[in-house]
Amino acid sequence: MKKSVLYLLLILASSCGDHNPKQENRIISVSIAPFKFFIKEIAGNTFDINIMVPAGSNPHIYEPYPDQVRKLGKSVAYISDGFLGFEITWLDRFYEMNRNMKKLSLGTCIDPISDEDHGEGNQAETADPHFWVSPACAFRIALSVRDFLTGLDPSHREMFEKNYLNLIHKIGTVDSLARDLASCSGSKDFMIYHPNLAYLARDYGLHEIPVEFEGKEPSPSRMKYLIDVAIKEKMKTILVQKEYDTKNARAIVNETGGRVVLIDPLSEDWPAATTDIINKLKEEFEGAVK
Repeated sequence: MKKSVLYLLLILASSCGDHNPKQENRIISVSIAPFKFFIKEIAGNTFDINIMVPAGSNPHIYEPYPDQVRKLGKSVAYISDGFLGFEITWLDRFYEMNRNMKKLSLGTCIDPISDEDHGEGNQAETADPHFWVSPACAFRIALSVRDFLTGLDPSHREMFEKNYLNLIHKIGTVDSLARDLASCSGSKDFMIYHPNLAYLARDYGLHEIPVEFEGKEPSPSRMKYLIDVAIKEKMKTILVQKEYDTKNARAIVNETGGRVVLIDPLSEDWPAATTDIINKLKEEFEGAVK
């Protein structure tokens, strides 16, 4: 479906609704599922959360459904990443559909990494969007969400503060696991199909080697380079986000005797998903020195 046609349908969907709605919580719309975790941890059941890119979808190219936009039209706020391709395409349209929404771009609270795959352009187009996977960035996300929610609903300030402190403790537990990666012996290089762990790598002294090159499937020459690197560095694991095809990753491990391991950084359960990624990296680093 062409975007102009879809856009018209979305506008119609956002203008239609129940003329006698039941009393319900206010809605906050978010770009991706991990952001729901931070809001629910701090706000509890104060708000309902509308996720624009559901689990299993690629946030770089996703197009929203009318039901999501209907909820968007009722939202009191939108919390965005700031750098996702999906947002660059749609966010201005979302704001136009609901001009009363308060806005928070979480990309403004972190130190962005330039994404060379996107070439020249403004920061929103060139910054790596995957910052939520890093616990160091998660601390900043939590603070920004607390302050934003307090502005939306000052009457729950004390509850938000209490829940925020509990959330910081949970993030701290994952942060400690990430810091332990630095104590692993040997190389801290790891291979991943789509480069979504750059912030985790930067913040904890690791080195990400993506299979993708400039946002595209690798050429034969790059495949040879990756196989050579994997053999030299004794890499036994290639991480693949579950939304992506594993074909090229499997072609590499077939030559190196390694394995493809799925990760889920877009999970709504941020602590479990991030801990799983860290544990898999630890297994890779420890196995490389045996």
